[in-house]
Amino acid sequence: MKLHKPTVDLFVPDGIDLASALARTTHLGIGAHQDDLEIMAFQGVAACHGRRDQWFTGITCTDGAGSARAGVYAEYSDADMTRVRHVEQRSAASVGGYAAMIQLDYSSKESKNPANTDLVHDLRQILEATQPETIYTHNPADKHPTHVAIFAATLKAIRSLPLTARPKRLLGCEVWRGLDWMDDKEKSALYVTGHENLGMALTALFDSQVAGGKRYDLATLGRRRANATYFEAHGVDQAQELIFAMDLTPLIANDTRNVADFVTEYIRHFEADVKSKLALYFPGE
Repeated sequence: MKLHKPTVDLFVPDGIDLASALARTTHLGIGAHQDDLEIMAFQGVAACHGRRDQWFTGITCTDGAGSARAGVYAEYSDADMTRVRHVEQRSAASVGGYAAMIQLDYSSKESKNPANTDLVHDLRQILEATQPETIYTHNPADKHPTHVAIFAATLKAIRSLPLTARPKRLLGCEVWRGLDWMDDKEKSALYVTGHENLGMALTALFDSQVAGGKRYDLATLGRRRANATYFEAHGVDQAQELIFAMDLTPLIANDTRNVADFVTEYIRHFEADVKSKLALYFPGE
């Protein structure tokens, strides 16, 4: 691979050669920022943890320079934060037993520029080297503009591949906007029960965020537990932790499928559900 940024960070926790590490990938996470993978793609991490027949590879697209900071990190420069966050992401890859961890080191501004095709090209090269069965990325209804940009680059990279070389499944996961609003029949419920310790350990590794003013560790586990409990109103909990995702596979099976229409169809279903319940009590309005 010839990736565009000279500062790209390529890390293989168990030390084998990069090509072999990437080739064993079965689950691939493509996130915007350091710690996004551990929040949204944790099902893939947990499914592969301790296995030798399944492997998770992570891609973090941006450099982390613009992250919020407080406490001991309050006076850190963007360059300082970039160094810290790169180390934190490597640590998570080691603890999680990732096949490989790639930090592409684009700025948020670069990643959000639709005219910049370098990121799409880099992602295509990695997809060709990994050929994963499942890809986790940001959902297109996320409220963070950089997350939406990474979703777009991921979709474009996958669509640039021949149909036969594409993953079997593409999942858009929740970070900066939960997906509990989706119809239960349409959301993908990713079960991660039984891996609470690993989940806590991974999110806690990003000290620049946790101690720096953002309690992603508590919020992430709280959301997973809330998803599990509020998933079913009329029965006992079937899981202790759930991550919700939007199944984006139809978008890579048909390149002519309009992305905005695909996403807003879910929103229209939500709107129709709310209106139908209220119509019973406010007929004619």
